[in-house]
Amino acid sequence: MLKAIAEPTRLRLLVLLSRHDLTVTDLMSILGQSQPRISRHLKLLTECGILSRYQEGAWAYFRLSDQPSAMGFTDAVLSRLDRADPVLRRDAERLEGVRRQRSANAASYFAKNAGSWDRIRSLHAPDTVVEAALLSELGDRPIRALLDIGTGTGRMLELLAPRCGRAVGIDASREMLAIARAKLDAADISNAVVRQGDAFHLPVERGGFDLVLIHQVLHYLDDPAAAIAEAAAALAPGGRLAVIDFAPHALEFLRVEHAHLRLGFGDEALAGHLRDAGLDVTAIRSLRPEGRRADQLTVTIWLARDGRRLLASAAEPMSAISA
Repeated sequence: MLKAIAEPTRLRLLVLLSRHDLTVTDLMSILGQSQPRISRHLKLLTECGILSRYQEGAWAYFRLSDQPSAMGFTDAVLSRLDRADPVLRRDAERLEGVRRQRSANAASYFAKNAGSWDRIRSLHAPDTVVEAALLSELGDRPIRALLDIGTGTGRMLELLAPRCGRAVGIDASREMLAIARAKLDAADISNAVVRQGDAFHLPVERGGFDLVLIHQVLHYLDDPAAAIAEAAAALAPGGRLAVIDFAPHALEFLRVEHAHLRLGFGDEALAGHLRDAGLDVTAIRSLRPEGRRADQLTVTIWLARDGRRLLASAAEPMSAISA
């Protein structure tokens, strides 16, 4: 491992991949080096166990290995680096440029498709089926304060605001927020507000919500684990986080044409992100559409709970349901 990172470019790769999962294309734009050279360095770092590689459709992502021996090694190395070093600082600036471009691509997509967003969801089970399943998993427990991250057209606010004391929707797209506000006005919903914000830096109070939703948002984000951790930080003691997104699939056109960065999430991978954020997973429910078309998508609902308790309550058993 020491021999692998002794080469300057590979040390720079280690620093970059400690911050975000990246593709060869991302790293080429940051480091200004050719694809064969970057790929060779990544291969060496992967072979020695420092990095791991995972495939999503036609794209391969690289990240730091989560093996204990490798994690201890990389933590020790990273803690000794001078982040003010000019080369590392320039790499960090270019990394932010990559992230901004990703965000711009997603924002551009949202702006172009704001008026037809509900129609695009026809690839999966009908919204009515997904919404009924979500309501079933949430049960009759009162909702004092709801936070909907990536609220889009505001449908989740429409659905749940009547059960809430107050509801807040966050979205990065002004076009989506305009649509959400119009729909809330039309439904005469006065206890819900929407505001512009970033899923990684939520413009809300910490620990202020007993229900947080991330509905069809994670597949647009370059760091789903960080978004889940930020959402968990908004939970009050005993609060719940519901993630609704796609199961793993191979519909590459969603990435190319619709700005999806992730082609779905496996149950264990997503549950691992929830546990890493300090939450207890209480339910996983899969909703498969009717028919056997190749372009169909399975929607999964993951429900997790903050382990802190203000009041003792009956334990909620873990459920795994397929519909």
